[in-house]
Amino acid sequence: MPEILSAYLITFGWAIVGSVAMGLGIIITLRLFDMSTRNVDEWELIKQGNMAMAVILAAVIISLGIVVAAAIHP
Repeated sequence: MPEILSAYLITFGWAIVGSVAMGLGIIITLRLFDMSTRNVDEWELIKQGNMAMAVILAAVIISLGIVVAAAIHP
């Protein structure tokens, strides 16, 4: 029984690490993306219904998720 509990705790620990890393990563990545496109207001374009900008931001977030998943894989 202690082996199962240990496995659950390890899995829960990796879930916490992944959640925190993804949260911080999204904040940093979107801030850097916003700084690299100074003349473009991405959020206003998305509010206006610009699907191209929405796809670009989604691609940025998904690519970050792939990197974080590869980094925290035990």
